[in-house]
Amino acid sequence: MGFRGIWLLLAVTATAAPAAPATIHLCGDSTMAKGGGGSGIPTEGWGEYLKYSFGSDYVVHNAAIGGRSARSFTREGRFDEVAKVVKPGDWVVIEFGHNDGGSLSTDNGRTDCPGDGAQTCQTTYNGVKETVLTYPAYYKNAAKLFLGKGAKVILNSPTPNNICESGTCVDDVSRFDYYAWHAAAELASPDVYHVPHKQYAVQAMKNLGVTKVNAGYPKDHTHTGAYMADVMAGSFVLGLKCGTTDLGKAAKNSTASLTSTFYGKCIPQNSTVPI
Repeated sequence: MGFRGIWLLLAVTATAAPAAPATIHLCGDSTMAKGGGGSGIPTEGWGEYLKYSFGSDYVVHNAAIGGRSARSFTREGRFDEVAKVVKPGDWVVIEFGHNDGGSLSTDNGRTDCPGDGAQTCQTTYNGVKETVLTYPAYYKNAAKLFLGKGAKVILNSPTPNNICESGTCVDDVSRFDYYAWHAAAELASPDVYHVPHKQYAVQAMKNLGVTKVNAGYPKDHTHTGAYMADVMAGSFVLGLKCGTTDLGKAAKNSTASLTSTFYGKCIPQNSTVPI
């Protein structure tokens, strides 16, 4: 290769555009969303703090919306809207549960059909007949949508409510914790992971103690202020670091920098589901 050819090669190499950063897309409710619980006393969702654990190789797209369940997020086409901007190599984190309970006898448009499989329920919401699926079915359908776009998917259990509001910090366990794990297990895909977000958050809250935790819920027992939102984000990151995902490896926090604080230790999980 002559001098001119070498010069051209060097010029092209020097001016080549850097690779676009991958995106971490967040799908969830107010506990994850920007602005948290909405108007009134300021609250914040934990999704707004996730960016601080990742460098310039990742961008966080917080698509969470307050008041949504896995069902209503699906019905409103919000998973589809996120899928439109998902690129191969992106990650999608899905976390619902705070609005998925209730009864279909007085349908609020958010309640899922009871069950952990292919059960369906019939309802009429806002004058429109609707076939309602189970929580795991909505999780699995969304995951399949994003897998088809070349993304990897993390199916989270929901964050807890304030476990210390009674003056004693207690455990918080619901069927949605199992359902989130169950959906990931049934998909049996190497690109679908489960993070037991609630377990890590509960562990951190117990270690923080009643006074700090209660101060972190300024509005009600569901929506966090800025400090507790950051704690929830850190709990999720610890769940990543204690697992096997490439996303966990990419987080700037070291595992030791988290486990040596109030966040606590890695929590053993069922080995059949990658975490």
